Amino acid sequence: MKILKYKRIGLIAVLFIMFTICQVEANVSLPNLFSNNMMFQRNQPIHLWGEADRKERIQIDFLGQTYNTRAGNSGMWSIEIPSTKAGGPFEMTIKGKNIITLSNILIGDIWVCSGQSNMDWPLRKANNAEEEINNAKYPEIRIFKLVKHMAVVPQSDVLEGSWETCNPESIPGFSAVGYFFGRFLHQELEIPIGLIGTSWGGTNVETWTSKEGFKGEPYYEPIAQEVAGVDLEQKKNGGDGEYAKWIEEFQKSDMGVIDGEYVWSGTDFDYKNWSSMNLPQPWELSEDEDMREIDGVVWFMKEVELTNKQAQYRASVSLGPIDDSDITWINGIKIGETKNRYSHDRKYAVPEDCLKEGKNQIVIRVEDYSGNGGLYGVGNQLFLQLGSEKISLSGEWKYNTGMVVKTKRPANRFDPNSLPTLLYNAMIAPLIQFPIKGAIWYQGESNASRAYQYRDHFKRLITDWRVKWDIGDFPFLFVQLANFMDPDAKPVESAWAELREAQDMALSLPNTGMASAIDIGEADDIHPRNKQDVGYRLGLEALRITYSMNLISAGPRYDTMEIRENEIHINFSNTGEGLVVKDKYQYLKGFTIAGNDKKFYWARAELVDESTVKVYSNSVQNPVAVRYAWANNPDQANLYNSANLPGNPFRTDDWEGITAKNR
Repeated sequence: MKILKYKRIGLIAVLFIMFTICQVEANVSLPNLFSNNMMFQRNQPIHLWGEADRKERIQIDFLGQTYNTRAGNSGMWSIEIPSTKAGGPFEMTIKGKNIITLSNILIGDIWVCSGQSNMDWPLRKANNAEEEINNAKYPEIRIFKLVKHMAVVPQSDVLEGSWETCNPESIPGFSAVGYFFGRFLHQELEIPIGLIGTSWGGTNVETWTSKEGFKGEPYYEPIAQEVAGVDLEQKKNGGDGEYAKWIEEFQKSDMGVIDGEYVWSGTDFDYKNWSSMNLPQPWELSEDEDMREIDGVVWFMKEVELTNKQAQYRASVSLGPIDDSDITWINGIKIGETKNRYSHDRKYAVPEDCLKEGKNQIVIRVEDYSGNGGLYGVGNQLFLQLGSEKISLSGEWKYNTGMVVKTKRPANRFDPNSLPTLLYNAMIAPLIQFPIKGAIWYQGESNASRAYQYRDHFKRLITDWRVKWDIGDFPFLFVQLANFMDPDAKPVESAWAELREAQDMALSLPNTGMASAIDIGEADDIHPRNKQDVGYRLGLEALRITYSMNLISAGPRYDTMEIRENEIHINFSNTGEGLVVKDKYQYLKGFTIAGNDKKFYWARAELVDESTVKVYSNSVQNPVAVRYAWANNPDQANLYNSANLPGNPFRTDDWEGITAKNR
């Protein structure tokens, strides 16, 4: 019995010690959204939250004041501290059983930058990328980029990440539109600007909307209600089954891989018969015409000569973004691998004793699944870091094709568009406790085939986010789709025009603004590189709507029409000092006209006065409707206002469009 008694006492002692240790280790913590270099929204209460031990006292010291709170029974704690004006840098300490110090904090205006690929498009791929990156030295612009992931229920924290100061090292992979917008506001307002990038290429509006946002929507509401019960991993694995088999061919058919061994990665391999290519650039844009349409595996090799002293330094290699997957070796030793992250910068540490005096071989195996492939950043992103010394890796590389894809990528892969709410849950919900100034949005391409439905769903998203953030009708600014695809020889119906119309309809909501990109697109590229003008035009809308400045921030808008015999006179608002025709002969283009038969013809158009255009055609004697820039790519549309902003696409009819029945 004594033995049992002693055992019981010993067990109690052990449990007491374990409990005490757990108490000591139950440190106060913050969400990943809080870090050094972060920003808080000015003129709104600062909201802090996190976890700690049950009932633990939390003390916050900020701007010379002390604030106290206590964790609840669940260990969660939350506190609001008074708002303050723009400024910084400041320091904040959060004390529990441990102390967290956040340094280099700024107070300013924070904007969420969201949407699909044209918002996700990084600065390193915009026009004049190298110059823009080198000049991006703005310590009072702060950026936070969310990692892409999906979730079936709303998440309480972002997956990972930290705030960074805007500089040439941090900015290349951030949203170009977001950066140019933030830079414009920072320069105009002279206050700190925070930018939160949360976007994903190819995604539709429904995946960015919460389940509550679909209330009353007949098709998506029941689907959204059931998403929480979905086994996401099972869905991904099942949906990716065919895709996984397809990916296996990249290994099986690659001539550089034999029996699972990467034979082209070794130092004993002879590369003398390989061709040469200048990097960085997508291989489709190289001088080798045989590489123009290749998806598959391409290997690259470069030799770097090092002294004995250089070979002793702690080293790393930077390769910029690689589309889509890569494995990298130095002197036959694998130093890094990244799978299917086309927009992710590759930075790999080099193991000790990997480098040597003399020639060192860097080998990169790249898998490309669709579109452009290869190392596509800018020149200063390719370098070997040796202590404080950088050796450039841009320029000539050897290359060889390992395999070429013979079948298209399977279309049944599970992705964010497979179910509604997936990206709201993972990439918006973690932000809603964090006060912001507003949001900018560039999306719609993936919804173009359902443009009529977008009329409702886009408004739902805007309203949904405002309800979730619970800070009122914060400014929501968006980009109207750019011109894209081959121009039409004759007037035709257009899904993209109907999507632009649906975007325009969202302006009926308060505190919304739209920046047109109708004149800065590219016929053969859905990702136009001119993101500077997009950011500038969004910035103009922000100055007018958010900061109450009296200025013309958008192009001419259709106001009223008047039929005068065989002519239709169109009156415009938002003309500034008057309408402008961008043509040396003053020919207005982009107008079409129709009678009751609903057949549209190219029209003659002329300025009547500073705000009126008359439209007519010999093919239509009794006109009833006019359209302007109503096409996928209205490349000839040339009506502007005195602020040099393009006329907004419009139609005067309400005839059923080609997407009206699409769901």
